[in-house]
Amino acid sequence: MAGGKAKKEKGKPHQQQKHMPYQGGISFHKSKGQHILKNPLLVDSIVEKAGVKSTDVILEIGPGTGNLTKKLLEAGKKVIAVEIDPRMVLELQRRFQGTPHSNRLTVIQGDVLKTELPYFDICVANIPYQISSPLTFKLLKHEPAFRAAIIMFQREFAMRLVAQPGDKLYCRLTVNTQLHARVFHLLKVGRNNFRPPPKVDSSVVRIEPRKPRIEVKQKEWDGFLRICFNRKNKTLGSIFRQKSVISLLEKNYRTVRALELGQEDSLKEVDAKMDFSSFGDDRGMEMDDDGADDDEMEVEDGEADEVQSEFKDKVLGVLKEGDFEEKRSSKLTLQEFLYLLSLFNKTGIHFY
Repeated sequence: MAGGKAKKEKGKPHQQQKHMPYQGGISFHKSKGQHILKNPLLVDSIVEKAGVKSTDVILEIGPGTGNLTKKLLEAGKKVIAVEIDPRMVLELQRRFQGTPHSNRLTVIQGDVLKTELPYFDICVANIPYQISSPLTFKLLKHEPAFRAAIIMFQREFAMRLVAQPGDKLYCRLTVNTQLHARVFHLLKVGRNNFRPPPKVDSSVVRIEPRKPRIEVKQKEWDGFLRICFNRKNKTLGSIFRQKSVISLLEKNYRTVRALELGQEDSLKEVDAKMDFSSFGDDRGMEMDDDGADDDEMEVEDGEADEVQSEFKDKVLGVLKEGDFEEKRSSKLTLQEFLYLLSLFNKTGIHFY
């Protein structure tokens, strides 16, 4: 349970969703992603696998009633807990008040996605699944980089994070995450380990930010991956032959060239704001668009002469130079994506 965004409940009081009571009197709201770990052995296992040091400052997201918090306080130097639910904040304060741990616990009430996070060495989180993607990337952008984050995710989301090229769940989310971090699957967690139980199983993963970071222009990287994963099981040659892709890249190419040459008047003739958001799915990058009809976007043989252009040859030339024309995004490694982007950039083709 975590500092995700709380939603107002609709309907009359007698029509509201029933909540699972906590033995201390607190009810848990499933609609807000509140699922408390009830298995003490699992709590111990998570703390052990987190590798907490006695000198660590620990960021805990979604402490709930404090079952995991207590173990983290015993293992580390200090715990900073971020919790959105004021009832849980009061429960945490009540639970640890007057104990030897009280002066080593700081509770921040608020939405973790909107909270400026302090320094921490390690993060441990059991979060509402609806904030999985934005929280992951908020943590990966955090400075200075932390040592590791141990996070409970919905199992399918977790498996996307750790997927390898060729795996069914390998997607844009996978590559974007692995650009910034190494990700390891630690353990599978059945739904019955929670109160109330969620509808799906969970997994705990360990995320270790890369040191040093791989430097890319994030906006361009995202635009590049959106195109590559728009049809991840199609060959890159097929994807980059699509009229919509060629048209967008050529407009962007002209814009960048005009900027480089200082030809401000030329910028009036082209769209200076390129939009790659139409490629790929934007719902947390969890799914990629593989089901749509590709034919209407591809160049038909009878139109080849009409569409053929010097710029199209330039694009396809990049693919041929790196031997990428017959390869598929679903099977490319992170290093291959970085190499292909560098080849495009070398010829003046950009994706921002």
